[in-house]
Amino acid sequence: MQRLQAFKFELMPNGEQVRKMRQFAGMARFVFNRALALQKDLYAAGDKKLGYTALCKQLTAWRNSAETPWLKDGPIHPLQQSLKDLERAYANFFAGRADFPRFKKKGRRDSFRYPDPKQIKLDQGNSRIFLPKLGWLRYRNSRDVLGTVKNVTVSLSGGKWYVSIQTAREVAQPVPGATSAVGIDVGITRFATLSDGSHVAPLNSFKRHETALRKAQQAMSRKTRFSNNWKKAKARVQRIHSRIGNTRRDYLHKTTTTISQSHALVVLEDLQVRNMSKSAAGTTDQPGKNVRAKSGLNKSILDQGWFEFRRQLDYKLAWNGGWLILVPPRNTSRTCPCCDHVSADNRRTQERFACVECGFEENADVVGAINVLRVGHARLACEVNGAVMPSAAGTHRSDSRRLDAGVSAVGIPFLSAVGGSVLRR
Repeated sequence: MQRLQAFKFELMPNGEQVRKMRQFAGMARFVFNRALALQKDLYAAGDKKLGYTALCKQLTAWRNSAETPWLKDGPIHPLQQSLKDLERAYANFFAGRADFPRFKKKGRRDSFRYPDPKQIKLDQGNSRIFLPKLGWLRYRNSRDVLGTVKNVTVSLSGGKWYVSIQTAREVAQPVPGATSAVGIDVGITRFATLSDGSHVAPLNSFKRHETALRKAQQAMSRKTRFSNNWKKAKARVQRIHSRIGNTRRDYLHKTTTTISQSHALVVLEDLQVRNMSKSAAGTTDQPGKNVRAKSGLNKSILDQGWFEFRRQLDYKLAWNGGWLILVPPRNTSRTCPCCDHVSADNRRTQERFACVECGFEENADVVGAINVLRVGHARLACEVNGAVMPSAAGTHRSDSRRLDAGVSAVGIPFLSAVGGSVLRR
């Protein structure tokens, strides 16, 4: 099977290369915004939007125009890649996967991509990479780049330039080293509670740096905008944000690596984080209630990085031959795992679960994780047997992969084990 993987490193450019990278990022942003404005004008006039080929002809005209002759100073392929990005943004919008494309703003995710691997030279022995119109750039070589280079993306984050090298290589079909299945209930007090009773404590990266961030933002607000002192204060704020993000990603990578190597099947709740973290402020006519408490809850939810946790688990389990199942969160914290009694009274406190029917008591997060695993087992059993899932337990897979009769996507016959688990309920 083919594995696509990206290797990201910090660049160490000289002053001239930094100026050129800023120019190229600006050119890519300009081409994207101008093409988007052209598409909007065509739509307003009642005409069809242009395809990628027609936009490339427009790009050639812009490069030869007397108004924008500076576009010729940049490499052509990153500018064409901007048009491909716009085409993909439209496709995602029409498919309902994303909002309508928006104009890019300077200083927000500045980047450009070299899509042609023939123009790229990678010298890992000397920790340098050759990119068109930039020459050889040194980078902090922290690990070996495996596979054949497919494309390279240069990006600016927190005042530092990074290079992301995407590669492709053939690997053997992975077979999981573990054989266990686990359900996970994510939360705030406990970041992740596993159905075997163990749990992972939260990191709360934003909360740890919140005081320093607030002071840096207050100092920045007192400076004259766009002055040298204001730029220094802004760089200080950016460094804190980068530290928060890097700390959170490092924590999630370590956690997901441990879980993916220890279990062959992981079941997660399909949480809609965007809906859970919506503001409760309301409107002028209908103001919200408990706005301050909801604001603090929203910050705590977003500080956990639940979606990134799910994303990392998905591809790491696939690399290790495992499987990720997403199930709806409905009633997972209200259902008794012993007698199947569903009631809001079963969980009168945030921490404890006490069934009002049979008297079963346990930590509420552990009960939620057990129920998540049970629904995941039911999902697998019905999918293997070709049965239709009941609406109360309806789920969707984390991707489009399907199961053959009696064999999982990783080649493990689990029908009897899963079916037995369901029958023993």
